[in-house]
Amino acid sequence: MLAAVLIREKKMGQKSRWVPYISRLPQPAEMHSSIFWGEDELSMIRCSAVHQETVKQKAQIEKDFSFVAQAFKQHCPIVTERPDLEDFMYAYALVGSRAWENSKRISLIPFADFMNHDGLSASIVLRDEDNQLSEFSTLQVTADRNYSPGDEVFIKYGEFSNATLMLDFGFTFPYNIHDEVQIQMDVPNDDPLRNMKLGLLQTHHTRTVKDINIFHSSCDTFTIKEVKSAIGKGKGIPQSLRAFARVLCCIIPQELNDLSKEAAQNDGRLARLPFKDGNRELEAHKILLSHINRLIEDHSVCIKEMEECYFVSQRFAVRRQMARDLLYGELRVLRSAAEWLNHYCTTLLSETM
Repeated sequence: MLAAVLIREKKMGQKSRWVPYISRLPQPAEMHSSIFWGEDELSMIRCSAVHQETVKQKAQIEKDFSFVAQAFKQHCPIVTERPDLEDFMYAYALVGSRAWENSKRISLIPFADFMNHDGLSASIVLRDEDNQLSEFSTLQVTADRNYSPGDEVFIKYGEFSNATLMLDFGFTFPYNIHDEVQIQMDVPNDDPLRNMKLGLLQTHHTRTVKDINIFHSSCDTFTIKEVKSAIGKGKGIPQSLRAFARVLCCIIPQELNDLSKEAAQNDGRLARLPFKDGNRELEAHKILLSHINRLIEDHSVCIKEMEECYFVSQRFAVRRQMARDLLYGELRVLRSAAEWLNHYCTTLLSETM
């Protein structure tokens, strides 16, 4: 594991051949990935899926550390200072935020990983994974503009939301065009048709690969992106989420059987077509709208509480700003979805009257 190698080299101090590189890596106090946040800091983002994902990632780090600690004990018995969990979490975060990965290996590449992220950068990063003359692949960066001496060169890590940037890299942007929201919906435990609905959803798979992002999505997790127009086609709200809502609003077995038959007659995906009964279509989307309005309220409450917090340290100030960027971005996405759903429901209502 690369994190373990980094710990070993750091413990070697000046004896390590990598000391010029390691000495220039961010120090623990400069790391702001959400895995380093305390409970009070994490409570600022409790309404976001990032909170739950952070808890899960910290648990996984602790599990991985137990294996690394055992490996150090077995294979490095002469090391007097063994790594602790904080050492491992620090190394884990460095690797997670700076490493380059290809089909063969994961690597830390000195100098290349000092280039920061700009979501609008058009710099080109090329990796030669097929170099047969060397055991090492090469990396080449082509700048997107002319740079003067002293200018910082940026690259684009990917089209990442603030949620991903916060969790994996430890920074956010005040306005991120790639922001998105993870929402969870489930069939209520007291739904008389719960088992039939769950079986149908499992059989037909409500989500496509495009609906899943970096989070470890469960069967009831969906990704909403910003809806650009309230009167458009609703691009940004996954069709799979709207299909899930149609399944939720079914109240008799025959409705579910009809959805299953419709899926079999088309591409196999469940409830992708609007209900022929406008009232049922309206009911399905009112379920969605109600759920999203609750999330909007939750985000608004968290933002209000966060804005009332006083600075207790520079570190807290940085993390509060990150929380602010995250929540305002998610709120913008949620409101755009609510506006579209409102318009869609209003249109359906006028057509059924």
